[in-house]
Amino acid sequence: MVSDFFHPNVGGVENHIYMLSTTLMRMGHKVVVITHSHPPDRVGIRWLSPGLKVYHVPFPTIASSATLPNFFTFLPYLRTIALRERIEIIHGHASLSSLAHEGIMHAHHMGIRTVFTDHSLFGFDDAASILTNKLLEGMLSHVDAAICVSHTGRENTILRSKLAPRVGMCAGDIGDLLDEDDDSDSTSSTDQQDHEQVINRKLGLNPGRIYVIPNAIVADKFKPSPRKRTDKVTIVVLSRLAYRKGIDLLVATAPRICAKFPHVHFVIGGDGPKLIDLLRMREKYLLQDRIELLGAIHPRDVRSVLTRGTIFMNTSLTEAFGIAIVEAACAGLYVVSTRVGGVPEILPEDMISFANPDEDDVFRAISDAIQIVSKDQHDPTKGHERISKFYSWDAVAERTEVVYQQVHSSAEFHFWHRLQNTLRLGAVAGPIFCVILVVDCLFFQFLEWLIPRDQLDFVDDELTDGSTVFDRLRNQRASKRPQDIGVE
Repeated sequence: MVSDFFHPNVGGVENHIYMLSTTLMRMGHKVVVITHSHPPDRVGIRWLSPGLKVYHVPFPTIASSATLPNFFTFLPYLRTIALRERIEIIHGHASLSSLAHEGIMHAHHMGIRTVFTDHSLFGFDDAASILTNKLLEGMLSHVDAAICVSHTGRENTILRSKLAPRVGMCAGDIGDLLDEDDDSDSTSSTDQQDHEQVINRKLGLNPGRIYVIPNAIVADKFKPSPRKRTDKVTIVVLSRLAYRKGIDLLVATAPRICAKFPHVHFVIGGDGPKLIDLLRMREKYLLQDRIELLGAIHPRDVRSVLTRGTIFMNTSLTEAFGIAIVEAACAGLYVVSTRVGGVPEILPEDMISFANPDEDDVFRAISDAIQIVSKDQHDPTKGHERISKFYSWDAVAERTEVVYQQVHSSAEFHFWHRLQNTLRLGAVAGPIFCVILVVDCLFFQFLEWLIPRDQLDFVDDELTDGSTVFDRLRNQRASKRPQDIGVE
């Protein structure tokens, strides 16, 4: 696992990497995490329970725990770690992680296969999104497979990486690509794999290799608390207090809700630049006794805050998945959310009410939800039971393992094919990325001469018999579960 975003920082990507890594370890895989350092404590090699090995590379951060692009300076660290640990797959996380992008670029020099997980939605018309989308397009031209946390996220990734025209290609277009390739042999016994290799070489990542695997939670940590029957309705908001989280909608609708429903109270947890707007709103309408601002919430305290409420309110303007919604529903709350991004994919219709991202519709949806919970039409216990069946890390890890196995058995990108794909990134970006790729390859060859592999101190583990982890797991678990676990 390679990403800028990992513990001790707190967030959705950080938790996803940790939970996926530890679950894969319980399934028998060897997993290490590579991230940047957090001086003075998190430097060098550290271990997290239950034995997850974390390499903290000494790179400083610039903002939001992200590092500057390091390109060639990261290669010596990654090469040493990957070779010593006998890494077979590098799994990068997050579009804004420089380490993830660079890890995927460096991996193919060592014959290591690559997977990338995109956790967020991005736009197309601002400077930050344009730059990020071009980096994503370049990275996906090399990666073996990609994972998104929702179908909406998958569509967004395909559009951002300019894979959309390839989805609609007809059989004739594919045939023309195959006819152009001199090496394709229609009489070969491995036609399908050969054709896949040709298409990948001509087009980069095949959109069929972009999978959807949702996030998950540990349901036992979000059990509902017994509730006393009362007329009081508490609306809980747990979010980063920023523009993209729709805090302006919360500021506009909260006074109207308090005015119409005297028995409704708000509990708002989180920190961010929009906190000042909430404080001003509370002072303006004299709602100090109706709106409680908790500030930043530690992850271990999330359940205790959620169980204080009966309704969870989410006003995000963009959301790839919304793990907070799943946590709230698991804790027994009825959910009200804006209909954006991948949110409509998360819960059944009887557990959530949707609103368009405007003040009047959010007010309407909250009013409907208050009526639902006041009439006891929502059962917290049944909601928890349903969520525990919908989302589990065991299911996420098993589906991710299927992706790993498919990548491990697929045709590999050769350097010349990667160079051709990079040239197609555009008249400006193409040559720039090609120069970086060529220099990176030359630097790798220099490292191979300077520090030969036979001089490295390899880590001793159970994979010293020459077999891959997939061979061992396939033999051990063939009789324990079906082999055709679905990946959407």
